[in-house]
Amino acid sequence: MLDIFKIKEYSNLYQDTLLKDVIPFWEKNSIDQKNGGYFTCLSKTGEVYEKDKFMWLQGRQAWTFSMLYNKVAQKKEWLEVAKKGIDFIKDKAMDSEGNFYFSTTDVGDALVQPYNIFSDCFAAMAFSQYAVATGDEEIKKLAIQTYHNILKKKDNPKGLYEKSTGTRPLKSFALPMILSNLVMELEDVLDTVEVEKTIDASIHEVMEVFLDKDSGLIYEFVRLDGTLEDSYNGRLLNPGHGIEAMWFMIDIGVRRNDTKLINKATDTILKILEYSWDKKYGGIFYFMDSKGKPLQQLEWDQKLWWVHLESLVALSKAYEQTGKKEVLDWYEKVHEYTWSHFSDPENGEWFGYLNRQGEVLLDLKGGKWKGCFHVPRAMFQCWKSFEKINK
Repeated sequence: MLDIFKIKEYSNLYQDTLLKDVIPFWEKNSIDQKNGGYFTCLSKTGEVYEKDKFMWLQGRQAWTFSMLYNKVAQKKEWLEVAKKGIDFIKDKAMDSEGNFYFSTTDVGDALVQPYNIFSDCFAAMAFSQYAVATGDEEIKKLAIQTYHNILKKKDNPKGLYEKSTGTRPLKSFALPMILSNLVMELEDVLDTVEVEKTIDASIHEVMEVFLDKDSGLIYEFVRLDGTLEDSYNGRLLNPGHGIEAMWFMIDIGVRRNDTKLINKATDTILKILEYSWDKKYGGIFYFMDSKGKPLQQLEWDQKLWWVHLESLVALSKAYEQTGKKEVLDWYEKVHEYTWSHFSDPENGEWFGYLNRQGEVLLDLKGGKWKGCFHVPRAMFQCWKSFEKINK
């Protein structure tokens, strides 16, 4: 069991890193004061090296600053940063049918079509948090509208941009995973019946369909009837996705006082970590094949920031709820690796991409996929978990 001094040390570490390092880095370097929105392609020291704007990251950063305003402190400057993203997404990133482009130029001219619904998901999250912060009814309606648009497209997320022929239909874990969190994020703006219905469906899909009973692992793709497919995609494991989904399940379990769900999610976190930990170099593999066959993803053995951060969140929540020594042991193992490899105390923020050996592969602090989201969200979540453990 952790002693009170170690718990306090962890709590302070996450709080201080969030408020004195990570958030100031993005406030200083990412705001586009001229055109609105955020620059996310930032070098090691924070210089903008590419001005295109990616809607996943616009929504995520607007969500982050709105969430901080709602849950940490009602700082006027945080709300102003959030508004920069909200206005850009609303005015520049949405097509006539309410779908959100994948990317635009810095001034907001569309570059890449809305080929999947994850831009929509992060826009909905941002709108919801901002509506809670401001009471803005227009933004609240937009959050609800975007959520229902996502549900309409959930059986064919890519729409006319779908590349597969339908010969081997598979369904993806990504959508039920994100819905399990999205619906909780939108709880303040959605009808209660809708919230409970989506939670029920998400629990079923995540814990009964994509969680394989025999191995205890989460698969990225299954057949439409929930059975496994022996193909590249059918054998694909994404450990970070599986672990992240489990802390969503723990949050649902806490909300519903469902200890069975909490314990099942905790067991799944441990199973995935045992399977995906690199026993030679340390860290968690990015992708794996369930049968140990070669992968189509050439980056399979890289170590990514978000995978390790989501694992720290999941483990801290699991320890908060269960107090299991095995969970604590894994937390401390992942903590040591993550903080010693990804954090950049010299220049601020965190590196995102390491090679298998744990060396920095790309020294950027932000890009097309890495923005102001996983690092600050993990800092906040772990800070709050250790704060509750301390109490």
